[in-house]
Amino acid sequence: MSRALFVLWVPFWLLMVLISVEDNRGDHDIRWWEPVLWEGSSCLFATGLLLLQRRLTANWDVPLAQPWRWFGRQLAWLPVVAATFVITVFAFRHGVYALAGEVYEHRSWPDLFFYEGVKLLLFTGLWLGIIFGLESFASWRDERERLLALQKHLADSQLAQLKAQLQPHFLFNALNTISSLMQVDVPRADRLLTQLADLLRATLQAGSRDLTSLREELELLGLYARIMQERFAGRATLDWRVPDETLDAAIPALLLQPLLENAYKHGVERSTTPVAIAIDARRDAGSLVVTVRNSGTLVGPVTEGIGLRNCRERLGLLHGPAATLTLEAEGECVVARLTLPWRHHSP
Repeated sequence: MSRALFVLWVPFWLLMVLISVEDNRGDHDIRWWEPVLWEGSSCLFATGLLLLQRRLTANWDVPLAQPWRWFGRQLAWLPVVAATFVITVFAFRHGVYALAGEVYEHRSWPDLFFYEGVKLLLFTGLWLGIIFGLESFASWRDERERLLALQKHLADSQLAQLKAQLQPHFLFNALNTISSLMQVDVPRADRLLTQLADLLRATLQAGSRDLTSLREELELLGLYARIMQERFAGRATLDWRVPDETLDAAIPALLLQPLLENAYKHGVERSTTPVAIAIDARRDAGSLVVTVRNSGTLVGPVTEGIGLRNCRERLGLLHGPAATLTLEAEGECVVARLTLPWRHHSP
């Protein structure tokens, strides 16, 4: 704010000096240095008063909603400031003229106090308006930065909470899967436990960041798919349709696992016939589109649980309305379609 005030203050007084010199240029009784002295002395002491005002009001709160209160506190000192300014400036001018062996002549002191007081009131009002505007803008900018920082902190906290909700939810479902096999196929359950351990290690690493590459997300999804394919052996086929050009796209970490989980839960578990699951990814102009599609007989309406709600909330926090997640029935299939802005992932 001080820099902006300085940028305005210096040209203003240079302009005042130039105008005074120009106005008196045709008067042969006035030498060139006299208007420079008159305006220069006013500038010198006005600058001193401005610096004093800045120091005395440095800790004042700027009441944006009550500007008249701010102006009232400033203008309350105007009579004292005006008297001090007139006496100091004209004493300085008298001193300079005396050093030059001359006498400084001006109007009578009562007229002088009135004229200079009115002029000072106008200039003070002008500069107080400028100062108030600059301080109000600085206060608004600081408040906006604090608000943005708070919003980011809240968003980060909410993202962390959503991730914390997702991992126990996934772990609970995975353990249920293994539990269902413990009494009927111990070797198979043991393999699933090993795969689950690998998946949890990878999940913990991925959960420490908000964004990851589609390549890393699919590797994590592959670990999850191996567990589900073990459980539903012979009941589901999985087809990956992901071109290489999409693998370096940025995507929120741990976002696709709930979509694939939904396909197994609402597609494979409820179907009496083998289910085909397909995972597609493509770049569509400035967007990345990922779909998880499962075929099979649908039982009841298409619904979504905590995992999909969690994904949708995370997308809203990270991308706002630019990202969407839809779950729709298309013929004999259920399609979860994720669309988000295309970004190249930088490790």
